Amino acid sequence: MVLLAAAAGTAWAGPKEDLKAVSVKFLALRSYHVVMENSDKRVPKTEMDFVAPNRYRMQMPGVGTQIVIGDTMYMSIDGRSMRIPMPKGTMTQWRETDRAMREVDKAQVEALGSDVVNGKPAKKYRMTQNSGGTPTSTLMWVGVDGYPARIETTGKAAGRSSTVTITYSRFNDPSIRIDVPK
Repeated sequence: MVLLAAAAGTAWAGPKEDLKAVSVKFLALRSYHVVMENSDKRVPKTEMDFVAPNRYRMQMPGVGTQIVIGDTMYMSIDGRSMRIPMPKGTMTQWRETDRAMREVDKAQVEALGSDVVNGKPAKKYRMTQNSGGTPTSTLMWVGVDGYPARIETTGKAAGRSSTVTITYSRFNDPSIRIDVPK
């Protein structure tokens, strides 16, 4: 009887529930790598590594490397490292399960079928939100492993439209390490 109820629950799951499950699985990751690119070519490509629970390394051309551990940022520019305290919770707010769920709950979510990302099969979804009168459309591709493979968000900032593409890889890769700079 329990198995039948579980199967029925799965059969009735929709795209919003799919993305909630992706959010939970993603927030449980120990590490991953991200590449962020903007259609506005004035915004440089950024690469980021994450190691749970609270370590980030961001590499941006022209800016250098920024490492965040907890509520402290370390900036390395021209071979010099600076330690900069950040307001408590600045980065950890993005790793909160309830925040991710609120974002999915506020959106209209639709499944767009199957697609391919970096040569691998993925399910494609569209989330549409209207926050502050400005509609935002987000496309998400989810790999067969249940993790996001790519996210594209299109919106307006300062009167200009642009698309940000985030590509994820190296899930739970033990070789990703983020240490305090020397």
